[in-house]
Amino acid sequence: MIDMKVLSTHAVQGVLHELAPVYKRATGVRPSFDYDPANAIRRRVENGAAFDVAIVTRPVVDSLIVQGKICRENCVDIARSGLGLAVRKGTARPDISSGDSFKRALLAAKSVVRSKEGTSGLYFESLLDRLGIADAMHGRIILGGSGRIAELVVSGEAEVAVQQIPELLAVAGADFVGPLPAELQLYTVFAAGVGARAVEPAAARDFVRCLTNPTFAPLYLAKGLEPVTR
Repeated sequence: MIDMKVLSTHAVQGVLHELAPVYKRATGVRPSFDYDPANAIRRRVENGAAFDVAIVTRPVVDSLIVQGKICRENCVDIARSGLGLAVRKGTARPDISSGDSFKRALLAAKSVVRSKEGTSGLYFESLLDRLGIADAMHGRIILGGSGRIAELVVSGEAEVAVQQIPELLAVAGADFVGPLPAELQLYTVFAAGVGARAVEPAAARDFVRCLTNPTFAPLYLAKGLEPVTR
């Protein structure tokens, strides 16, 4: 049995959880996953973390390619995701069908949780400025940890959660209200790359190819991701 280490953003965790046993049975390669926000993974790799495959946002992959940490020729885009909003199941679902209604929903919320350093959280912070409500929301923004922040909505620590759609869908007890309005939406592309110092480079290259197999497109869609077509 070959062991392969994969560093991955949480957005594709649901896909990897179901894909891994299928891949292991078919190839005899056992992938192990270590999840963190893309920027946290970038820092870890820059500081010498060992890995065979990294699955992070496209800008982070490009940065690590420039630094010689990921092989350019073995890097592919696998999927993209938009941002969405969730509340606790059983509570009122706000109207977020337009930019104005989304803004009103935020202003009506007692608390909103966003990721501390994930792509979604950093964008949401800038979005509050863009909507002109940063001051009004001061004191109502909660910084979530490195995982699925909708768990804070389920526990009652926050009223509303804004994050990547796959991460919201994965939380039991959370009610996914919908994606951000088109005019406010941010799509993030996730890419997979083979480490320049991969211990199992052949297995890593094969696993990256597997991630783009059209057979798994329905799995990506079911988990809230849009597979990259080729």
